[in-house]
Amino acid sequence: QVQLVESGGGLVQAGGSLRLSCAASALIFRINNMAWYRQPPGKQRELVAHITTSGSTNYADSVKGRFTISRDNAKNTGYLQMNSLKPEDTDIYYCSATTSNYWGQGTQVTVSS
Repeated sequence: QVQLVESGGGLVQAGGSLRLSCAASALIFRINNMAWYRQPPGKQRELVAHITTSGSTNYADSVKGRFTISRDNAKNTGYLQMNSLKPEDTDIYYCSATTSNYWGQGTQVTVSS
């Protein structure tokens, strides 16, 4: 049973932007903090950004000032706006409803140099 549905990945040139979306049911979205992770090849998933139900955010040092996490409570959707993308941002990005430990299927982001 799919709990989180991600969209918005793709191929972009370095310096470009992408916006990832993560849609959830109203119940899941209301009670969960949300986060985006990415998983470099051969490594564990790493936290990219996190947002609480009240809107407090934190970011990995590598994306501070370039990425913005947000949530639209009316649409039950979380977002990750990624600007000034770099080739090293290439990865599979996963959305997570962290309170309930639900995960999306992942969406590929590829940044060409």
